[in-house]
Amino acid sequence: MSEFVKVAKASEVPQGSAKSVEVSGHKVAVFNVGGTFYALASACAHRGGPLAEGDVDGTTVTCPWHGWSFDLKTGAATHQAASVPTFAVKVEGEDVLVSA
Repeated sequence: MSEFVKVAKASEVPQGSAKSVEVSGHKVAVFNVGGTFYALASACAHRGGPLAEGDVDGTTVTCPWHGWSFDLKTGAATHQAASVPTFAVKVEGEDVLVSA
């Protein structure tokens, strides 16, 4: 069973935004899309760009460095043969927790 770690208050990640956090030594980008939270490795699979700073369209984030796009639900690249790890997320009250 996965352990969950508190990474933020829900209010710290307003709808349509992202926050970069650290979970068990891993840099993770946490996204709020319409009140649903997603978490994936914060480094783009291409050149390590900061995905938390990327543009979000629906459940797709685009890396600000070179335009690679990833599905927030699966971590799969939308047009490339690559992916980034995803992490389970749950919200308890005002706390956002990510699997460690």
